[in-house]
Amino acid sequence: MALKFRDYYEVLGVSRTAGADEIKKAYRRLARKHHPDVNPADKTADGRFKELNEANAVLSDPAKRARYDQLGANWKAGTEFTPPPGWQAARPDVRAGDEQRFSDFFEGLFGGRRGATSFSMAGGDIDVEIGLSLEGAHGGGRHTLELHGRNGPVKIDVTIPGGSREGTIIRLAGQGEPGIGKGPAGDLLLHVRIERHAVFHVVGADDIQAELRVAPWEAALGANVRVPTLEGPAEIEMKIPPGSQAGQRLRLRGEGLNRRGGGRGDEYLRLHIVNPPHLSEAEKELYARLAAESRFDARAATKGGHG
Repeated sequence: MALKFRDYYEVLGVSRTAGADEIKKAYRRLARKHHPDVNPADKTADGRFKELNEANAVLSDPAKRARYDQLGANWKAGTEFTPPPGWQAARPDVRAGDEQRFSDFFEGLFGGRRGATSFSMAGGDIDVEIGLSLEGAHGGGRHTLELHGRNGPVKIDVTIPGGSREGTIIRLAGQGEPGIGKGPAGDLLLHVRIERHAVFHVVGADDIQAELRVAPWEAALGANVRVPTLEGPAEIEMKIPPGSQAGQRLRLRGEGLNRRGGGRGDEYLRLHIVNPPHLSEAEKELYARLAAESRFDARAATKGGHG
């Protein structure tokens, strides 16, 4: 009896606009699920597995897929089927029906239930998101991660490369889904997500920026202040030039993020002028004298309020 035609996109559970990678992933997932070796007690697994292979063989071939999209169930019309050498001898029970012989070809190719043990397929990759501190991504190093697998928590040691960024993918070969038969295991893909930092945020590809709070007189007169870096809370002394303005950015060269190829980005400090919340009588007097002496108009329409 000929097999009833079933839409290949429906078989793989993908849309008609699915790309090659989506088709490949869908096939690998379903082939693993319905492989006869995995379902020895399921009498229908053999048929489903054969159907999956047939659908994948057509949709993964651009020429066959284009013909199938155009002609549907009749996509084989006008083509000649040529079995591989020795196929008839190996499968004397094969029938020649137009619909049946294409499916039987795949049964002979992949073995069906009788030859299932010779079928091998690589295991699928596993994608996992990991959160890293900005310092951890910057410096790298050895980390122990706890992942939740099918059989419970699993701890693995992984080396984080210095200079990792948001979206960096770290591939651990052979740590993914196990293969079928002699197929190799897939890979574990760790997708880096950089956690929010209390002081810095990333600017562009390699730079970092923080807010630097300064007193009004430090901005006006200039000052030497210690500033935070990725290596510590107050590691480097920076000179604030006289006449600095709120929002102005000062740069520390080479104090940004490590680059994978070597070198580092820069660190920027954005000035935030902070007034004393409470003034002593002496401070009030000094501010009053400044107000009396200064001809600066902060609300002047033109720059350079000193006249």
